[in-house]
Amino acid sequence: MKIAALMFGVVLAAQPASSNLEAQDAPRPRLARPADIDSLPVSNAGLRIAYGVDSLQFGELRLPQGNGPFPVAIVIHGGCWYSPYANVRNASPLADALAALGIATWNIEYRRYDHPGGGWPGTFTDVARGADHVRTLARAHALDISRVVAIGHSAGAQLAAWLATRGKLETGNPVYISAPLALTGVVSLGGVMDMREFQERQLRSCGNPAVESVMGGLPDVVPERYQSVSPIERLPLGVPHVHVAGELDRVATPQVVAAFADSARKAGDAVEVVTIPALGHHDVMSPRTAAGQAAIDAVRRLLRVDR
Repeated sequence: MKIAALMFGVVLAAQPASSNLEAQDAPRPRLARPADIDSLPVSNAGLRIAYGVDSLQFGELRLPQGNGPFPVAIVIHGGCWYSPYANVRNASPLADALAALGIATWNIEYRRYDHPGGGWPGTFTDVARGADHVRTLARAHALDISRVVAIGHSAGAQLAAWLATRGKLETGNPVYISAPLALTGVVSLGGVMDMREFQERQLRSCGNPAVESVMGGLPDVVPERYQSVSPIERLPLGVPHVHVAGELDRVATPQVVAAFADSARKAGDAVEVVTIPALGHHDVMSPRTAAGQAAIDAVRRLLRVDR
């Protein structure tokens, strides 16, 4: 499947037209599941490095071959902010593939809302401290911290997009950390960009009250928390962002992605949307799929890494 490239526009991979009868008779595609991604091989296990004292405050640093300095992709797994659904292993195949193409990857783990210290504000401050730890890593490794992209899947995409906006947080905000690491861009993979909107659909997608659980309350009860971390309420992000999702994604549906992209453009952001036909929410995490390749291409474009 060949994907047309249109920077900061809308991309839809082409597929042959079919009759209504053919569409009815065609078997439904077998979409990837989290376990499928977890079982993909990883050639570079990376270096496990702590960014905090909790057992879940760590990341996997994968360095490309060569001398560097290497651009960096901060990789953030999803899983509805809930530990049974995903962990750092789910993002390892994508992090491994990026490292093989000359991009250092920092695949971070963090506490979810069901962990002690997770939820509000711990889940968010974990990811923030993990991202800022790239500066510490650069003291011992050849990293180019002037070229850093955050890429996240699903709930991890919400966290990745939020990272770009931390400089606008006020002192005293529970998720404020001074001098946040500057980002070059953001790549959202099937991302939750509007936490209020997703809260109304979460039971159909996550199967649990994910949003109010990680936020410590419903949107109308703790609106200031949503204003602090929900990407649509943080616009403009202030950096270019690319949104990659399968056409059959039930979390980041084409309509929801388009609505967020439109709001972001109106706020002044440079935005690209890439929609992959016949693929779902988890396919984007596999480097073997067209969606996974689109994610990799997006990171390379934002970091200006040649093929």
